[in-house]
Amino acid sequence: MRIGLFGGSFNPIHTGHAIIASYVLQNTDIDSLWFLVTPGNPLKDRVDKAMDIHRLKMVELVSRNIDGASTSAFEFSLPQPSFTVNTLKALTQKFPDDEFVLIIGADNLAIFDRWRDHEYIVQNYDIYVYPRRGYELSISPNYTRVKAISAPLFEISSTQIRADVQSGKSVRFLVPDDVNNYIITHNLYKH
Repeated sequence: MRIGLFGGSFNPIHTGHAIIASYVLQNTDIDSLWFLVTPGNPLKDRVDKAMDIHRLKMVELVSRNIDGASTSAFEFSLPQPSFTVNTLKALTQKFPDDEFVLIIGADNLAIFDRWRDHEYIVQNYDIYVYPRRGYELSISPNYTRVKAISAPLFEISSTQIRADVQSGKSVRFLVPDDVNNYIITHNLYKH
């Protein structure tokens, strides 16, 4: 089975994430997609994250509504900080009959050479890259396993959603209804 790994902190997961996941499942050779919730991105400053259980629950609320998608907390069982290469090796070892495909945005491709053991990743795994506004999607000829996909462009960011919630603005339609209700019910991102 070809499993697409769509990783992120998803703090919170938003409508853009859901649409990209749905697009990938319907328009590529991926058999299933895992929203791989990460405990921390080593290339990003640690932001005031909602408790891990809240982020996982919000992703579950979205993944259950997308055919072929599921939520994975696999990285929470690995040593921190969370490096993609370690995750890929651990998944390949645990699920040797499956083939894992990394799904990243053009913003991550732009800094891919800063990822730990990026050459190993690009030589051993297919990578599907979706466009992000402000980032040119240019793929090095050396990256033969990297493929651009033409998923829709969205200007929605989890950072802005957190800021909007904190300032009392509605984030309805920026996040799926279930996630909006969850944020309100659990009083997330108010501090």
